[in-house]
Amino acid sequence: MDTQMIIAIAIFLGCYFFIATEKINKIVIALAGAVIYIAFGFISQEKAFAHYIDWNVIFLLIGMMIMVGIIKSTGLFEYIAIFLAKKAKGDPKKILLMLFFITGLFSALLDNVTTVVIITPISILIAVEMGISPLPFVITQALASNIGGTATLIGDPPNVMIGSAAGISFMGFIENLALFVVFNMLIIAVVIFLFFRKKLIVSNERRARIMEFQEKHLITDKSLLGYSLVVFLIFIILLFFQEALNLHAATIALFAATALMIRARKVNIDHFLNNEIEWGTILFFIGLFIMVGALEEVRVIELMSDKIMQITRGNLKATAVSMVWTAGIASAFIDNIPFVATMIPMIKDIAQTAGTDNVMPLWWALSLGACFGGNGTLIGASANVISAGICKKSNYPISFMTFTKYGALVTLINLIFSTFFILWKYF
Repeated sequence: MDTQMIIAIAIFLGCYFFIATEKINKIVIALAGAVIYIAFGFISQEKAFAHYIDWNVIFLLIGMMIMVGIIKSTGLFEYIAIFLAKKAKGDPKKILLMLFFITGLFSALLDNVTTVVIITPISILIAVEMGISPLPFVITQALASNIGGTATLIGDPPNVMIGSAAGISFMGFIENLALFVVFNMLIIAVVIFLFFRKKLIVSNERRARIMEFQEKHLITDKSLLGYSLVVFLIFIILLFFQEALNLHAATIALFAATALMIRARKVNIDHFLNNEIEWGTILFFIGLFIMVGALEEVRVIELMSDKIMQITRGNLKATAVSMVWTAGIASAFIDNIPFVATMIPMIKDIAQTAGTDNVMPLWWALSLGACFGGNGTLIGASANVISAGICKKSNYPISFMTFTKYGALVTLINLIFSTFFILWKYF
């Protein structure tokens, strides 16, 4: 290992420490790391921008943010949550399970962070009206968002990155992971029911309050809602056929986003683009791509992949199983996005010797471990942190240990089933 490689690793580990601990804003750290690598010649600016920044990921995220923001402005998501609560006749156990499954579905079709931002405030309102703690609802929905987001290409940022890097289409994720994720949702639904059933007892009077909600008033623009649903349906259909159409998911997302912006006349587009698109997230991804690209340039990634293959003696089955657990445990304590960004070039390097088709199980193992592992602790996924933040603002704080005692068990169950799934399906 030469001096340049050692310095590159030290810089990356230093940045990773600050990203994981959030002692300094992670966007600042990612961009600072990228600038340091370019300024000191670890990677050229031209190569960083042209080769290592995955623009398919960047523009897919931007397109999805625009679409979700415009649909959210119609009041649809709030309407669905209240509608389900009334369908459950105000029974908190049924509401808990209904919101669990609808959160999982939304997270698969939108993304998990957006879903909890929409659903969490509504579930807190419902719980308060019933006179019970909202914590079971909030924790349950955070867990559901990370599980449900695993099912599709667009459900969780790690999947967006994996899909783009490995050339896996929307249908590829559906065919390989969707049914398994549904199975996990059903198993975890039973687990959370057992967790919280004794905490979800309310009087008939409290149930009646839920039945008084007028969900129809939540729809703010029926015309835009109808148009948005048609465009979103076309978006999903095009994703199903993206391989046949030879289109990247980013192109399809930008097409749908543009179609919605043209129709959304009441939306101030400049204000909308400034406030609904999470530009900090976009900049974080760009900085991260450059940092990992620098590690590739100085052959650190190649060294890592060689070491892993030495440990597993070139056995892809052992490598896949270790990937599930390594990704799962790591993602419980640090942001899964930088972890996945580091693993992607390593799997690509392994593919050069093992073959592209032979390493496909490693991609699925990475996806399952990173997405499911996010439930391991309160800081394991952005959706968890955001849910806890919303809850705290409503004077119902969730402690690290409170979330983790539920999330850790859920993660353990998910990772055990994922191990058997990988072995059964691919080996």
